[in-house]
Amino acid sequence: MLNNVSMKYKQDLEGKKVTVFGLGLHGGGVSVVRFLARCGAQVTVTDLKSQEQLAPSLEKLREFKNINYVLGQHRREDFTQADMIVKSPAIPWNNTYIKTAQEHNVQIEMDSSLFFRYAPCPIIGVTGTKGKTTISLLTARILKMVGEDIFEIGIGQIPVFDTLEKIKKDSIAVFELSSWRLSGLEKTGLKKSPHIAVFKNFLPDHLNYYATMDAYLEDKKKIFEYQTKDDWVVLNHDDAIVRNFEREVHAQIVWFGFSRPKTGVCIYVEHGMIFIDDGIDRKEIVTTRALGLKGKHNIVNAMAAIGACWAHGVSLEKLKKHTPRLEGVPHRLEFVGEVHGVKYYNDTTATIPEAVISALHSFTQSVILVAGGSEKGLQYESFAKSVSHRAKNVVFLKGSATSHMKEALEKVLGEKAQDFSEVSSMESAVHKASELAQSGDVIVLSPGASSFGMFENEFDRGDQFRNAVRKMKRR
Repeated sequence: MLNNVSMKYKQDLEGKKVTVFGLGLHGGGVSVVRFLARCGAQVTVTDLKSQEQLAPSLEKLREFKNINYVLGQHRREDFTQADMIVKSPAIPWNNTYIKTAQEHNVQIEMDSSLFFRYAPCPIIGVTGTKGKTTISLLTARILKMVGEDIFEIGIGQIPVFDTLEKIKKDSIAVFELSSWRLSGLEKTGLKKSPHIAVFKNFLPDHLNYYATMDAYLEDKKKIFEYQTKDDWVVLNHDDAIVRNFEREVHAQIVWFGFSRPKTGVCIYVEHGMIFIDDGIDRKEIVTTRALGLKGKHNIVNAMAAIGACWAHGVSLEKLKKHTPRLEGVPHRLEFVGEVHGVKYYNDTTATIPEAVISALHSFTQSVILVAGGSEKGLQYESFAKSVSHRAKNVVFLKGSATSHMKEALEKVLGEKAQDFSEVSSMESAVHKASELAQSGDVIVLSPGASSFGMFENEFDRGDQFRNAVRKMKRR
C-alpha cells in the first residue's frame, strides 16, 4: 500500500487511531485522509455534513478500507479514544471537541504541522492578509523558470498532502500559510517556522473567527517566530505593522516595497524601475511596465517574490531574465474578456474592503463594481469613500455584509446610494452591470466580503462570474 512513502511516515502513523475532524468538499480534508490511510492509520472521519452532502469527497476515498465515517454528528469518544486528532484549519482551537481531546492528552495536529514535520526539503512560507496566493505563485514560477524542483503547497485550492510523497531533499516547497495554518506550527507543539518567510501585510480580517485583531496577529507572527539567524524573512517596508517586526525577528531580513529603508537588503521601486540593493550596491531588475501584472499592489507582490527568490540564492542575472515573464494569477484582477467595448475583471479573492480599494485604484477607466456578500465583522467607511470617488456605479450581491456596505455608502453619498442595484445571482449581477456600462468602461467583481450563502466559496463565485461573462459574449 505504501511503496513510495518514507519509512518515517510509516513508523509514526501506521496502526495509529487518527480522527480527522472535518472532511469538507474543497479537497483539503480528502488530501489529509488519503495520506493517513495510505500510511496505514486507522482513520475515523467525522463531519456534521451528511453522507449525501459529502458524496463528492467520499467518492474520492472509496478505495480505502481503513476509514470509518461518523457523519451528521460528532461523538465524544472519537476525540478521547484516538491517538491523534487532525483538525481542519477552519475549526478554532477553543472548539469543545478539541478542548476535550486536549484534556485527555490526545495529540492534536493540522495539515500544516504534519507537513512541516515530514517534508524533507526547505520550505518557503508566505503569509499576509491579502496577496499571499499571488506571491506564492509568483515565487514558485520564478523558481521553476530557473530550474528548481518546486512543489506548490496549500496555494489557493491546492491541497497540502497530494504531493508530499514526491518531494525530495533538494526540492523546494512554496507554502501559502493562512493564520489558521500558522497557528498549527505552535499550538501542536511543533514550534517551527519556514526557512524563508514572506510577510506581505496585516489588515483587519477574520473577525468572525478571532475575538481580537491581536489574536489574529499573534497567529500570523508564527511564520517567523521560530526562525534562526540562518533563516530569512522577507518583510513589507510599506506596512507599518510589518515594518515593526524588525525588533522581533531572529532571521536575516530582506525588505520590499515602494518605500526604501535606510539600511539592509531591499527590493524597491524608483522612477518605474524595480531595484535590488544588497547593502553594497544597487542594481536594476525590471521595469514595472514590463511586469505582466495589473495594479500597484501586484507590483508589491512581485517585489516580495523577487525578495524570496533572492534569499533562496537566485542570481541577479536570472531574476532580470525571468521576472518580466511573470503573468497574472486567476481570480486576482484576472482579465476575463471584453464585450461591446467593456472589459470584465474577476477579483473574487478581494474579500476585505482594503482589497476592493486596491482594485479600484488599479483602473483609470470608469468602473462598475460588483460587490457584497457575507459578513466578517469588518468596517466599510474607507470602502465607501473609495467607491464614491472611483466607481461609476455598484451592483450588490445579496448577503449579510451588503447592508453594512450600503449603510456606509449612504453616509457618504446620501440618497444616491439607494439607486444601487441588489441582485440574487451572479448572472443577474453581470447582466445588470453590463446594462450600466458604456464602451470603454470596466466591470470588476471585487466583493469585499466572504462568499458563503450564494456560493460554495470565493473560487466558485469567480467561476460563476467568468461563466456569466462568457454567456454575454455568445449573445
